[in-house]
Amino acid sequence: MRVAMIGTGYVGLVSGACFADFGHTVTCIDKDAGKIDQLKAGGIPIYEPGLDLLVAANVKAGRLFFSSDAADAVHEADAVFIGVGTPSRRGDGYADLSYVYAAAEEIAGLVNGFTVIVTKSTVPVGTGDEIEAIFRRVRPDADVAVVSNPEFLREGAAIEDFKRPDRVVVGTQDERAQAIMRELYRPLYLNETPILFTSRRTSELIKYAANAFLALKITYINEMADLCEAVGADVQQVARGIGLDGRIGGKFLNAGPGYGGSCFPKDTLALVRTARDAGAPVELVETTVKVNDERKRAMARKVVKALGGDLKGKTVGVLGLTFKPNTDDMRDAPSLAIIPALIDKGARIQAFDPEGEEARKLLPDVEFKDDPYATATGADVLVIITEWDQFRALDLDRIKLLMTRPVMVDLRNIYKPADMLARGFEYSSIGRP
Repeated sequence: MRVAMIGTGYVGLVSGACFADFGHTVTCIDKDAGKIDQLKAGGIPIYEPGLDLLVAANVKAGRLFFSSDAADAVHEADAVFIGVGTPSRRGDGYADLSYVYAAAEEIAGLVNGFTVIVTKSTVPVGTGDEIEAIFRRVRPDADVAVVSNPEFLREGAAIEDFKRPDRVVVGTQDERAQAIMRELYRPLYLNETPILFTSRRTSELIKYAANAFLALKITYINEMADLCEAVGADVQQVARGIGLDGRIGGKFLNAGPGYGGSCFPKDTLALVRTARDAGAPVELVETTVKVNDERKRAMARKVVKALGGDLKGKTVGVLGLTFKPNTDDMRDAPSLAIIPALIDKGARIQAFDPEGEEARKLLPDVEFKDDPYATATGADVLVIITEWDQFRALDLDRIKLLMTRPVMVDLRNIYKPADMLARGFEYSSIGRP
């Protein structure tokens, strides 16, 4: 089938490359000519493990193309996916749908014959209705079906998630659209992937409900971690003890500095706004947002406490800045709240992240180092914020010798307290005695 993918950000580029790998002919379209030129030259504008090889293979096979002009690709497409950004709107937390609606306006003037218009971007309930209204206004003769098909991609594991998903959700009751969506995802039938067809509004809400539940689960275990510290229990054992219950499950029960990234922060806020407007407030989600915001500030206080309450003139080494490993994404990363709070307390920050180019733009007052050992050199405390694999097997004896004081604050519980104490470190972690 022929697919046009509007947007070459995280969702659009990964989805487009994977559909091409399924055997479809895909054109990824973006208004940013520089980004399209980079893709045509073999560059990848985002960091996602394996994406460069996947893109290169499908470009070479003649199934994946890039363009800044949507006309030809949309005109020939069986399905046009909208995969543009929906960031939180400044000031009120609503999802900014301006890019989605602009894409719909453009597509409406270009479609030819029956075309499925698929919203891949995360959008509030009712957005599909608005897109449909745009088509009726701009192109009343267009033969289209507007479909919701939310993405459930984890950064750092997006290709695996697309090709071997837990489920595929498709919001449409149009039989012709269902047939096209089944064909697009036909390779997944071989893996017996559940494909849930539902109403469009239900599909739109499923995405928000899923992300809000996971955000709540993270926030819950973080609060249990605080309780563990207060009563002398071990949050990792608590998480294992409750996670073995099949009704709960062990995923998203890793205590840490709070959630961040491209999805959970904006999606929980958008769900809160949608629910309030509908007169059905989601108070659990509202509390989750509030507790998570406070969590990040509390992590800065944890670092201050580790150095006796005074950071003036102290050097803090920070390992990991992105919101999670295996991505360069800095959106709502805990480091963006923790580091400024430490600077406000008088600390000097030196940091390292394996994919920290975006971090350099957002943290101008940080001195960036080339590796963990340079980061530890002269530091009064070493703080682990992101659990990159290369931080899991540090030469701790070397680290200790390089530091001014052997103090570590491990916000990801990478190391064992007993081992760290045996090596002579003053060590604090999350929710462990």
